[in-house]
Amino acid sequence: MPIIVINMLPGRSDKTKKALLKNVTAALTSTLDIKPEAVRIIIHEIPFAHYGIAGLPADEYRARRAREKEKHVAKAPKK
Repeated sequence: MPIIVINMLPGRSDKTKKALLKNVTAALTSTLDIKPEAVRIIIHEIPFAHYGIAGLPADEYRARRAREKEKHVAKAPKK
């Protein structure tokens, strides 16, 4: 029985997570030639404060990148 653990940042809807479970199960059943009932999937949502990128919590990193992108767009020549 395969046990799959998916680590991801929060924010996806229950509908999206349901589709993820369905698609991962389908991939495993066809690849491993097993029944869907044999598949176990754990979705672990890691809080932004517990996930670091470039030395910053993920939420701070994303905010910094968004600010940098806004500056870049503002400086771009207008057509």
